[in-house]
Amino acid sequence: MGNLVILGGGESGVGTALLGKKKGYDVFVSDKGIIKDPYKQVLTHNEIEFEDGKHSEEKILEADLVMKSPGIPDKVPLIQTIKAKRIAIVSEIEFASKFTAATIVGITGSNGKTTTASLTHHVLRQELSVGLAGNIGDSFAKQILEHDYPNYVLEISSFQLDDIANFKPHIAVLTNISPDHLDRYDYNFEKYIAAKFRIAENQTKDDYFIYDGDDEVIVNWLENHPVQSTLLPFSLTRVVENGAYLDNDNIKITIDNKHIIMPTANLALEGKHNIKNAMAASTVAHLLKIRKQTIRESLENFQGVEHRLEHVLKINKVQYINDSKATNVNATYYALESMDAATVWIVGGVDKGNNYQELFQFVNEKVKAIICLGVDNGKLMKNFGGMVDIIVETQFMSEAVKIAYKIAEAGENVLLSPACASFDLFENYEDRGRQFKDAVRNL
Repeated sequence: MGNLVILGGGESGVGTALLGKKKGYDVFVSDKGIIKDPYKQVLTHNEIEFEDGKHSEEKILEADLVMKSPGIPDKVPLIQTIKAKRIAIVSEIEFASKFTAATIVGITGSNGKTTTASLTHHVLRQELSVGLAGNIGDSFAKQILEHDYPNYVLEISSFQLDDIANFKPHIAVLTNISPDHLDRYDYNFEKYIAAKFRIAENQTKDDYFIYDGDDEVIVNWLENHPVQSTLLPFSLTRVVENGAYLDNDNIKITIDNKHIIMPTANLALEGKHNIKNAMAASTVAHLLKIRKQTIRESLENFQGVEHRLEHVLKINKVQYINDSKATNVNATYYALESMDAATVWIVGGVDKGNNYQELFQFVNEKVKAIICLGVDNGKLMKNFGGMVDIIVETQFMSEAVKIAYKIAEAGENVLLSPACASFDLFENYEDRGRQFKDAVRNL
């Protein structure tokens, strides 16, 4: 099969290494950082050659195919050199999808993709054998190797879509598009939008493209860049002939003149954005012939996703909410929109070119105090300093939670919704969320 070089020794890299070896490739894994011990053990046990702490360029350039971790930007000199040598670079989902005949549901978007993917998987697995992979859980490649499911739900980032060639989900879902990760796209929003739409680029009319019909960015793009697949929009604001819409607190879905009606009153997840996530998930389930009753029950008993508007504890009648997964402004918009009481808001981290303007209305209406949790909080102080009576800075989660505890009164909320990446003070958003939950439990 030739030489397969894998850049990055994390979940997707190691999964690809295992699948590549099984399929007859000579595999070499190279990571500029340090590969975590459990992954090293897997590579050693499977006799796969690897290095960490460096990239041996000479060896890497012997590759016939390179799989690169989604975390490595294209502008890195090594990637430029590989491209100059005309060596193909693919993402894990592109590589792995060649080795399965499964029906694939691919879900992308700036926000809501983890919840929608988890919810879709939850509904489908009641009646189908289905894996959940991509940006979530065990890697897609590893699952194909270990027990190739007949169906997959994949949560897919724009970085993973950047390196596809032939990847084609039978059902693609685009939850929404708002400015995010612009540092990776030359601060050009159009490039980021184009990356998201790659999820549909290989689809045919026999495939389905489910998208938010209220999202102006998506609708405008589709008018100028039509896709081949069958379009199924979902909307909270207008009647949709084929797809899903909201009618008097009922979700109505129509596909090929078959109808399903579902009351929103019993949805397990709160907030307008979660009605949209439920619409997307039920449309997928409807396409895959899941029974209506099963869809209804699944939406009513879904427990939600860790670090996404997760209710942690109520202490002295104050609700503590962990929304650490809100790594961009739009995600925090949904969080603040769903607050039903005065809120102490913990925000901050690595700013990815954020424009905070869309949050101003909610901050004025709902936020009583702001705690800035980051190495550099200058932009937050400048944007929100005049809007609330209390705005403070800290670089410690435990201190942020203690300050919030002093400020919040009975009936109010304390919300961690950072609107930023976590890498200045934490390992990742999960680490940030766990530290928040630990600090709350320690109160």
